[in-house]
Amino acid sequence: MEEESRTGQLLAATPMLGDVNFRRTIVLIVEDDPEEGTLGVVLNRPSEIPVQQVLEPWTELVTGPSVLFQGGPVSPDSALALALPRGENEPIGWRSLSGSKLMSRIGLVDLGAPPELLADGIASLRVFAGYAGWGAGQLEAEIDIGAWLVLDGIPEDAFADEPDRLYPSILRRQGGEMALLSTYPDDPVLN
Repeated sequence: MEEESRTGQLLAATPMLGDVNFRRTIVLIVEDDPEEGTLGVVLNRPSEIPVQQVLEPWTELVTGPSVLFQGGPVSPDSALALALPRGENEPIGWRSLSGSKLMSRIGLVDLGAPPELLADGIASLRVFAGYAGWGAGQLEAEIDIGAWLVLDGIPEDAFADEPDRLYPSILRRQGGEMALLSTYPDDPVLN
């Protein structure tokens, strides 16, 4: 049986996940291959570094806050960008995530391309330093032990105006026990 790709889905960290890099994070899966592994970016970790300081030509296209986001602990000196196109046409230098139907409107941007090529075709853009990565089978094992919830997202999740509120917002949107998870304390011992 062929595994279905998780590209375009969201991962919400649960208290079972002990890694501080992912505490209360929402990760958008941008590539998922059963043999190669999985790559995603953390959507709710803005840094203090302005995009202008690192990728000045892209500053005008960035959706606020205009800072680099900490995409994950792997290759923190590299950058990748997500964009939501304006209209139905695919801009030059943009590649759809093509996972879930809802999230296929989001795509990766070639940061080596001149920003002017994309300027008229992009409605939202966010730049991430680093990414989250899992080897083949690793993410599936973490999901199986309850470290991650796999959720459907909406394109606006990747470009939230208030990224610090994204984790509770997405969990509350799910309802039931997941909505309760949004309120778990940082240190349950102090509860």
